[in-house]
Amino acid sequence: MKYVPSLDKNFYPLILKLREFNNKVKEAKEVSKLTICLERHCGYNYIYNIDIFKDGTGHDEENYDMIERIIKSLLWVVGGYKIYIKGSNYVFKRTYEDYLVNGVRKFDADFMANVYEKPFEVVETNNIPESKEEKIVLNSNLNGCRIGFDAGGSDRKVSAVIDGKVVYSEETVWFPKTNSDPQYQYDGILDSMKTAASYMPRVDAIGVSSAGIYVNNRIMVASLFLKVSKEDFEKKVKNMYIDVAKEFGPVPLVVANDGDVTALAGAMDLNDNQVLGIAMGTSEATGYVDDKGNLKGWLNELAFVPVDANKDSMVDEWSGDYGCGVKYFSQDSVIKLAEYGGYKFDEKLSPAEKLKVIQGLEVNGDKLANEIYENIGIYLGYTLAYYAHFYAIKHVLLLGRVTSGKGGETILNVAKKVLSEEFPEYASVDISMPDEKNRRVGQSIAAASLPKID
Repeated sequence: MKYVPSLDKNFYPLILKLREFNNKVKEAKEVSKLTICLERHCGYNYIYNIDIFKDGTGHDEENYDMIERIIKSLLWVVGGYKIYIKGSNYVFKRTYEDYLVNGVRKFDADFMANVYEKPFEVVETNNIPESKEEKIVLNSNLNGCRIGFDAGGSDRKVSAVIDGKVVYSEETVWFPKTNSDPQYQYDGILDSMKTAASYMPRVDAIGVSSAGIYVNNRIMVASLFLKVSKEDFEKKVKNMYIDVAKEFGPVPLVVANDGDVTALAGAMDLNDNQVLGIAMGTSEATGYVDDKGNLKGWLNELAFVPVDANKDSMVDEWSGDYGCGVKYFSQDSVIKLAEYGGYKFDEKLSPAEKLKVIQGLEVNGDKLANEIYENIGIYLGYTLAYYAHFYAIKHVLLLGRVTSGKGGETILNVAKKVLSEEFPEYASVDISMPDEKNRRVGQSIAAASLPKID
C-alpha cells in the first residue's frame, strides 16, 4: 500500500484485501468455485463467481471473512431479497446465521425485505438460476412535451421541455421531511407539475428524479416521507408518483433514484456513458449509467458498501457495521478525520455546521483541513478500484457539499494520483466535478428525458 491516510493509518482498503485473498487462493492446492446469486423483483438477478479455498482445508474462516464482505457489497450495489449460494456449505451456513438467526445482519435483511416486499432468504443450491438482467432503457432524448421533476429534501424543481427546449423551469422551497401528512407532498408535487404543464399544449411524458429507492415507479424507501406513519406510507405514499401522473392522463412515467439521474445528467453533458456519480453530503449517494446509456435497476446504495477491511474502523449507526462508505465519503468523514487530527468542535454544532468550520479553515490554508481532504482523496482512490470490481467505469462525477471549494479539488487530484499509480489498469478513468449550473438545472431536464414516447 503506497498511500496511507496520515490521519487514519489503520485504513485497510477492501480492494487490497480482496486481491491478497485471490492471490493466496491461486497458490492453494484445493480450490472450489463459489457462486453467489442475488435475486430481486421480477426474477432479476446478479451472479458473482469467485474461487475460494475448499471447505475443510483449514481456511473456512478466512473464506467467510472475505466472502461476507462481498455479499454485503453485492446487496447494497445490486439489491435483492434472496441469496443463492453454491460451492461452500460453510459459507452458506454462516451467511444464513448472520442474516436470519443471530441478528448480525438483521438491518440489511429487514431493509431488503421491505424494499422488495418479500421475506429475506438465504438458500444453498446446486442449481443457480439463469442470469436475468434488468435493463431500464432510457429515452435520453427530449422529443415531445415533457415534464421533468426533481424532488429534493429542501426544494423541488420542475422543467417543461418541448422538443428539447426548456420553456419553463421553477425551483420551489418545501419541507417534506418535517410533514407527517403525505397530502402535503402530494399537493406540492402536483402543483409543480401542473404549473409546468400550463406552459405546454399537452403532456406527452413525465420523468421523476427523487431521493430514495424505487421499484416499478413505486416508492419503497424515501427520506421525503421521514415523518409519515408506516400505515400512511403503505396506503398513500408507495404509489404517489403513479397517482400524480394519472392526473395528466395515460402518459408514460419513469421514476428514478436521484443518484441515477445525476449520473444520467452527467452522461448527457459528457456525451458518453459508463458514468458513476458520487455525491458526498449528509451521506454518500450514488448512481450509474451503463455502457448503453441505460440504468440497471440496481440499488447503488454505496453508503452501506464496506470499503475498509479494518474491523476496528468507525461503525455506521444505521447498520451497525464497520468500514462502510458513509463514514468515508460524507460530512461524517470530514468530522471523523478532524477529530483524529486533534480538532475540538463545539458540540452544539450540527454535522453540517462542523463541515462548514473545516471548509472555512481550508479557505485560509489550514494544514489540518488540507490534510483531511487529502485523506479523503486517498480513501477515494482505493475505493474506486473496489467499485470498479462491480461497475464498468469510464467517468466518475464527484458532487455534494463535501466537494465544494478547494477541498473538492484536493480530493479529486489525490484520488486521481492514487488510482493511476496503484491501479494502472484504471489510469484512464476520468474523475471530474460538474459545474453548479449543470447540477441544479440539469437534474430536472435529465429526468424529463427518462420516459419513451411511443
